[in-house]
Amino acid sequence: MWEEAAAGFSAMGSEARLKVLKTLVRAGQTGLTVGEIQSRTGIAPSTLAHHLRFLAAGGVVEQEKVGRSTINRACFDELRNLAQFILSECCVDEVGKVANDG
Repeated sequence: MWEEAAAGFSAMGSEARLKVLKTLVRAGQTGLTVGEIQSRTGIAPSTLAHHLRFLAAGGVVEQEKVGRSTINRACFDELRNLAQFILSECCVDEVGKVANDG
């Protein structure tokens, strides 16, 4: 799980990629074409293609070819897994600290 988590977090490691991902999250399961993402984010098409490849390689975006278009969707299950991974040990040491201080 550590490798997958590192890849997912790395994929989100730029302001532009976070902007793209948040745009796809807002779109829901319907997803968006590259042109739709570009119009909503203002990111240049060539740069956007690079960011989408990076997000897809990190497992947080999936791409589906439909005719001449590519539909991009956020991978909600993977995003939930990443959130769970980072929060799985939330406050564990804090509980132990309170018990030891009392």
